[in-house]
Amino acid sequence: MISRHWHGIVKSDQADAYVIYLLSETFPGLETIQGFLGAEVLKREVAEGIEFLVVTRWASIDAVRAFAGQDAGTAVVSPKAQAMMVDYDRVVQHYHVVSRL
Repeated sequence: MISRHWHGIVKSDQADAYVIYLLSETFPGLETIQGFLGAEVLKREVAEGIEFLVVTRWASIDAVRAFAGQDAGTAVVSPKAQAMMVDYDRVVQHYHVVSRL
């Protein structure tokens, strides 16, 4: 299993809208991709706004590529999401899951 980690900082007044966007637009699209296993969204306040860490789980790197394209390490951030951001990762981190409780 692959765990894909991405984070971005959203304008404070856009934090609720960003969560709604993830739940109504991003995640339904991910659920149609074979090999997508789920996601978690974490947030915290930082000086620049609200920082979100989005962790998605995938069956394989090929499943990640079905979402992100051949360069699986490149972040996928729509223009709509970018408009809510102060800053965001252009590159994601992938981890092989070795254990889950």
